[in-house]
Amino acid sequence: MDRPFSLGRPRPPDALPASRALTPGPTFLRSPGKYRFAAPIYFRGFLLPAHLTKYAYMANTILVGAQWGDEGKGKIIDVLTEQAEIVVRTQGGNNAGHTVYVGPVKYVLHLIPSGILRADKVCVIGNGVVLDPVSLVGEIDGLEKLGVKVNPQNLLISETAHVVFPWHRELDGQREVRKGKQKIGTTKRGIGPTYGDKAARVGLRVIDILNPKRFAEKLRERLDENNEVLKALGAHQLDYDQLLADYSKAADRLRPFVTNTVIYLHKATRRHANILFEGAQGTFLDLDHGTYPFVTSSNTTSGGACTGSGVPPNRMDRVVGVMKAYTTRVGEGPLPTENAEISDLLHGMGREFGATTGRARRCGWFDAVATRHAAMVNGIDELAITNIDGLDSLKTIKVCTGYRVDGQLLDYVPADCEVLARCEPVFQEFPGWQTSTEQITSWEALPVNCRHYLLTLAQLTNARLTIASVGPAREQTMFL
Repeated sequence: MDRPFSLGRPRPPDALPASRALTPGPTFLRSPGKYRFAAPIYFRGFLLPAHLTKYAYMANTILVGAQWGDEGKGKIIDVLTEQAEIVVRTQGGNNAGHTVYVGPVKYVLHLIPSGILRADKVCVIGNGVVLDPVSLVGEIDGLEKLGVKVNPQNLLISETAHVVFPWHRELDGQREVRKGKQKIGTTKRGIGPTYGDKAARVGLRVIDILNPKRFAEKLRERLDENNEVLKALGAHQLDYDQLLADYSKAADRLRPFVTNTVIYLHKATRRHANILFEGAQGTFLDLDHGTYPFVTSSNTTSGGACTGSGVPPNRMDRVVGVMKAYTTRVGEGPLPTENAEISDLLHGMGREFGATTGRARRCGWFDAVATRHAAMVNGIDELAITNIDGLDSLKTIKVCTGYRVDGQLLDYVPADCEVLARCEPVFQEFPGWQTSTEQITSWEALPVNCRHYLLTLAQLTNARLTIASVGPAREQTMFL
């Protein structure tokens, strides 16, 4: 529904420093369905009139992972979606996995935004996503079997998203095999080769597979070339007729969902809709800013939300970073705080296994050097800290506050992956709380040591803590 919007008087020169976020002052009181602010609200440099402050909480929000992925973004996205009208997935493919619990039901989403689990939200798969049509149809069918309605009114697919084909998956797997000990740890879903074709300007987009004549011609051209490559690698070659039939069937099923999502989102911003931009993976898997080459093939940082949706930076209002109360990563690459003790503890609890691959995640103590770097690169305004309950049993908890390498003490993440692999963490120890937090529903009820630990993590990260999570369910979420 359209709502009136007019900016108030300009921000006074001596006001608090401007923020991208449309956020409250020192006091932010939350009760079910009500938001009250105890300080003036500024939006893009202007003071909002009182009648508009009730819209201020959500605004246009980019949500990113502040570690190596798997930070619990799916659950936080689901919680924030309560205040959003539109949820946009902006990058990655079905190599991502977002797990959301609604009551006793567990939902694992790969391409479809988590907002699909709320009946009155619109979900958008943006132009920056690489999309496997057959897999997406399977995901839609799986949700519908669980009673979730998926239709062209609540799911829109960008016509310019690039398409993943079986040869991309074959090439992905072959490259990993050939790298041997130097493998990246890819999910082998074909994501990297698809982005490679996009950059080489030879990829097929959703708009291509919806045009039967064009698709038949382009598929023949691309398959002939890629079959030659697969043959040279000694890999299985693909059948044209089978591919044409499978992808044409999937295209027909998805046709009603496909639209120009850039135009749709710009219309939504003009009517001041609250939009949540959903990131996949995490900061240190970013193609440009991650632990290269042990990264994914897209921009997982906040800038990717703009390029992957077509919504410009001056329409973004805040960035929320999600991080665990400890550190994990899946796949190869350096993880300075990796620790066998905490890995055994978390795996023994039945947690820290990949939603997409099922692989056991590598685990370590919280790395404040990495999260501070993530806050800098993403422009993180607010923090959501998850999996706090994973540390409930520990008497002492360690936090990495610096790296020591080659006789130097570093307070930043070195760009050279080989240097990062040699970094020794410098730890600070904190007393644990040694009591269960799983049933706690308010910040004030958390143990004192737990609150002190979380606030210290936020201080070390240089961002404001606004959400604390002690479990996967919606009700296991606290707003500060």
